[in-house]
This record gives sequence, C-alpha cells and structure tokens, in this order.
Amino acid sequence: MTVDARAAARRPLHLAVGGALVVATALIPSAESVAADQTSEVTIPYTCQFPSGAEKADVTIKAVLPVSAGAGEVIRPADVSVEVGLERSALVRFTALEATTLSAVAELTVRNSVGEHAADASWQQLEAPAVDLPAEGEGEGEEQGDGEGDGQGAGGVVLTATGDVPTVAFGSPGRATVTPAGLGLTLASFTQDGTPTSPPELAVTCEPADDEERPLARITVRDSTSPTAPSPSDAAPGEGASEPPAKPARPAPGLDPDAHRKIDDLTEARLGALDDEDPGSCPIEIPPEWVMTTAETYAAGYANAVKLDGAAALGPAFMKVVLNKRYINDSCASTVDVTSEVEFEYEGKRQLPPTKATFLSYGFMPTTATMVLEQVGPPAVVQTHTVTNTPTYPEESTVTAQLSMRLYDVKVNGVPLEVGPDCRTERPFEQVLKGYGQSYPPAGYLVAYGGNLTGYAHIPPFKGCGVGEDLDPLFTSAISSVGKKADNYTKMTQAPLCVATNPEGPDCPPKVPKPER
Repeated sequence: MTVDARAAARRPLHLAVGGALVVATALIPSAESVAADQTSEVTIPYTCQFPSGAEKADVTIKAVLPVSAGAGEVIRPADVSVEVGLERSALVRFTALEATTLSAVAELTVRNSVGEHAADASWQQLEAPAVDLPAEGEGEGEEQGDGEGDGQGAGGVVLTATGDVPTVAFGSPGRATVTPAGLGLTLASFTQDGTPTSPPELAVTCEPADDEERPLARITVRDSTSPTAPSPSDAAPGEGASEPPAKPARPAPGLDPDAHRKIDDLTEARLGALDDEDPGSCPIEIPPEWVMTTAETYAAGYANAVKLDGAAALGPAFMKVVLNKRYINDSCASTVDVTSEVEFEYEGKRQLPPTKATFLSYGFMPTTATMVLEQVGPPAVVQTHTVTNTPTYPEESTVTAQLSMRLYDVKVNGVPLEVGPDCRTERPFEQVLKGYGQSYPPAGYLVAYGGNLTGYAHIPPFKGCGVGEDLDPLFTSAISSVGKKADNYTKMTQAPLCVATNPEGPDCPPKVPKPER
C-alpha cells in the first residue's frame, strides 16, 4: 500500500509544482521556450447562412505560431487575421437597405489537438473595419475564371478581421494541430452619411463547406523535460523549419536558479515520508521567496444597483498584485492552493476611479451621483484552487475585497442635492468575486491571463449624508440591500497580468480591458 501511495502521489505533485506555477511563471520566458516562429496561412471554403439562403465565402486565416513548443508551454498566436470574402449575392440585403459600407466582428472556433486530446478555443472579438460596398451594377459581367468558386465573385467584398486571441498550451508531447472550425460574423451596415441602417446588424453563422481538415499550423510539442528544439528535419515541409536555437546561458529571469531543485528536494522528502505512512507529509508549502513576484493589471466592469434598476460602470481600476504569497501543494488530494494579494490605486489613493451613474430612483425620479469605492483594511485576497489530477487543470479563483462606498455630486431631477463631504456606507462591506477556468489549454478566468469575475455584494446603510438635514434614510432606502441579502450583482473583466520579471512581455505595460455586461 505504501508503494501505491507513492505512485499515486508522485505524478500530481510533480505536475503541480512544475506546471501549476502558471500564476507566477506563465508570462516569464523559460530556457525551454525559445523556438522559431512560422507565419501560417490557410484558405477554407465556408458556407454562410444568410436570411436569403446559403452563401459561399472563402476565408483566409493567418497567424504567427511557433514551429515547436514544450509540453505545457504557453503559446500566444500573434498577428492574427481572418479575411472573409463575400460574393455579391450575399450583399443584396445590405444594398437594399441603402447601405454603402459594411464592417464586421468575427468569432472563429479553433480546434487545438495533440494525440487523442482536443479542445476548442474561441478567437472572438476580431474586428474588421468598414469597407465600401459595390455600387449597383459595379463588377457585373466581368470575367470570373472558371466559375467554380475560385474566390469571391465580381462585385464582392473582403472583410479583414484582426485582434488578440487566447493562448494555448498542449499538455503532452506529439504532433499538434491548430485547425479552424465554425465561424460567426456580426455584420454592421451604414448609409452614406455614416448612420446605421435599420436593422443595423446581421448575425451570420458559417461552417466549412466540406469535411476536409485544413490545419492552420502543425506544431511539434516536445517533452517538457527536453530543453532542445527540434532539428530542421523534424518540421513538416513548408512549415518554416529552421536551425535549433541556442539554449540561453542564464536561467529564467526573476526565479531563483535553484528553485526547481529545491522544490524537487521537498517533493522527494515528502514522498519519502509517505513510505513511513505519514499522511501529514502530503502538503508542501513552497517558501514564498522562491516563487513570489509582483505584477500590475487593470479591471473594468459594471455593478448593478437592484433598487435603482440600473448599473454603474466600474474602473478601469489599476491593481498592484503580489503573486504567490502562499503556495501549497497537496499531493494526496491532487490540489494546489495559491494565495495572492491585490491593492487598488487611483491618484495615489487605495480606491477605484470615481464613476458617475444615473438611475431612476423609486422607478420615476432621475438621480445622478458620483460614486467612489474605497479599499479599506488589508489588501484584497486572491485564492486560487487548482485540481491537478485531470489533464485540463481546472481551477477556481476567489477575490475578496473590503470596500466602502462614498457618494457626492448628487442631483435629483437635475437639481443639486447637498449631501456633504462624507456621505458613505456606515461600515465597510465585503465584495466577493469568483472566476472559473482551466490551464490546459487556457480557458475561462485565470489569474495570469485575466477574464471575467462575477459576484454579489451586500450594501450597508448610509451615514453622514446631508447638510442641514438627515438624508441617510433616503440613500439607505434607495441603495442599501434588503436585510442582509447580497443582491447587488457585479461583473468585472480583468486584463492579463504585466509581470515585473518580464517587463518586455506582450502584456506590458498593462492593458485596459473592455468590460462586459
């Protein structure tokens, strides 16, 4: 039984220590991650469903991807574009609306596969700028080659959508493929003077016109224990084979060069203790000086005020993050628990930026107020729980912050209401947000890569409101939660972290995310 315990514990523990350090090291280039890039391109015939019927569209997808990568290594597709060629027959609906230009937002489903494992990723919010629609009669009667679908028809348009897309990591060695699948288009049309048509948008779904698999790229995934890149002969023809790069002379920046050796020593010590049937030896707490680092990011979103039947915009909030203040690996439970801390900052103060919102108080009275959420007490805590005995590494993150709400510059039906300088909740309240994701391939919310966090808050009664008259009951009845029920919904979108140990990384300086409702 002791041997079985060691065998069961060994794999999750090593994977957790080597792989789930993504919170600290995902954005830090390692000595094993240097590889030549390839500019990949594929053209796929699609069939798109328009209200008038099925239409053909030739779609060309381009991206810069590496020739090879280590197992578990994060791959970030670059210079992504999706060119959609629509034939003239697909544009009839828009010209009938007297549209002169057409733009689009594309969402492409991409299947990432290695061996028997596959997962779909969504390349969404790819934006195509407006292009001119052909005038009536323009291009008609021109030569079109053999007429067998050799490109867009005369008088058609090409919409080129670009943007940032999710990263991917292949968990096991082998020959990986990145293959485009379903495509969604939101087409927006505008008249000559730039105003939207009526209706302004059309959602269209497209699927590959046949069952032929046309990968965008093939990537050689190495065993993560091998530091060398594949030789040119390992790359498939036409995939940008190149000489293997030299291994960097220095270890990954920002990490103790002996950290992995120390972690392995701890691992072996705990596994050895299992031989003595000591179940308390399973959890390993990694010393913070080995893995702790700092980062910065922004978050933005919306908070609903249920009683006021409206939502207030929040942010963009600048956040200073201390990653991995505590890191515990439990090999028996196949879990990793990481604790990090967050401080908000705006103009040198621990708060989110002021935001102005307008609501209909009591359903009929328009009320405008500037709201500030101030951080009080200790730093906000980010707790991440990862399960390591599944290939995807699912994880749950919980962010807990202590906040106080202050109101000023209040107007009721356009008339200023004197509330004084210290109109605020009578005590701090707890805002808890949760996010769910997986590490392989990255999806959903991950601390390092960002995403959506949601939760509820209980707003306490107000105090200190009013000049010459007590307005506390007014704001308490209009805004505060009923009883102790946390009924005010909040949704925040966090951008990827800019990690201090990789200041030249693609997410530095930190970006401001686009909030989602």
